[in-house]
Amino acid sequence: MRRVTTGSRTRDRVRQIVLDTETTGLEVSEGHRIIEIGCVELSNRRLTGRTWQRYLQPERAVDAGALRVHGITEEFLAAQPRFGEVAGDLIGFISGAELLIHNAPFDVGFLDAEFARLSEATTVAALCSVTDTLLLARRMHPGQRNSLDALCRRYSVDASNRDLHGALLDARLLADVYLAMTGGQGALTLEAGPAEAGRKEARRRSPHGRIPAPVIEPDAAELAAHEAALAAIERASGAPALFRRLSPESGDS
Repeated sequence: MRRVTTGSRTRDRVRQIVLDTETTGLEVSEGHRIIEIGCVELSNRRLTGRTWQRYLQPERAVDAGALRVHGITEEFLAAQPRFGEVAGDLIGFISGAELLIHNAPFDVGFLDAEFARLSEATTVAALCSVTDTLLLARRMHPGQRNSLDALCRRYSVDASNRDLHGALLDARLLADVYLAMTGGQGALTLEAGPAEAGRKEARRRSPHGRIPAPVIEPDAAELAAHEAALAAIERASGAPALFRRLSPESGDS
């Protein structure tokens, strides 16, 4: 958290970084490495327009299963920098922020393994605080699917361009999901300047329009089952079901 002074007033600036990674495989214990890091900055629940993204040369093969998920080939990665070459920039971008990560133990485990290889080793915990948005979603929606795709559908965040996973794309989607999940309209700003510019940039690079909700009419069997359920309720209660009184066909407003 950074303190910002404006005139005679001092307020706390809450800085959050939504972070995601792509890797060569699922198990850091088996020597798998990070091949992409994507970060999106929020300040006081507003997109600032600042992002940080790098592809990385992992110095090992990419598992076939991982390749099917993100589509990032070894040929493309061969020309990319190694983690140690960009670590200083990454540390400068995330230090002091609250990291928002979906399934944080996975990404933090990989980041800590990369940091441990540096001559001056550090850890994510030494640089930032971490909020696991998957745990947050599970508390808010117990018993439901809480993958990023499922949350995008629940909160009407357009993920139609997510044919393959990508760290920066997924960080942008998670930023929209997090803002909707933790306050909705509080995420929006009427102010001009960097925050609004950042949201426009995010829309250009990863459009997040609304998807019209389809209307699915019940079939005959479903209508019959519904009518039987209402009849059973009325027999048990001795009064018309509340649904009939509130139904548009009843004439009640």
